[in-house]
Amino acid sequence: MQYAVVVEPSENGYGAYVPDLPGCVALGDTVDETLRLVQEAIELHLDGMREDGEQIPKPKTVCEYVVVE
Repeated sequence: MQYAVVVEPSENGYGAYVPDLPGCVALGDTVDETLRLVQEAIELHLDGMREDGEQIPKPKTVCEYVVVE
């Protein structure tokens, strides 16, 4: 599965969250580190949901860039 991830700059680096998995977040010093950490967070989040017997949500968020001139 592919989940959309939003990465935003912060005062101390970068933060990332997964819109389709509330509470699934990561913080890092660089974009690459943050993406690596959020991938790990997604895997742990889904493992926890499976252990708790929760249904895994299918990805539904769509991300696109819109050009504005």
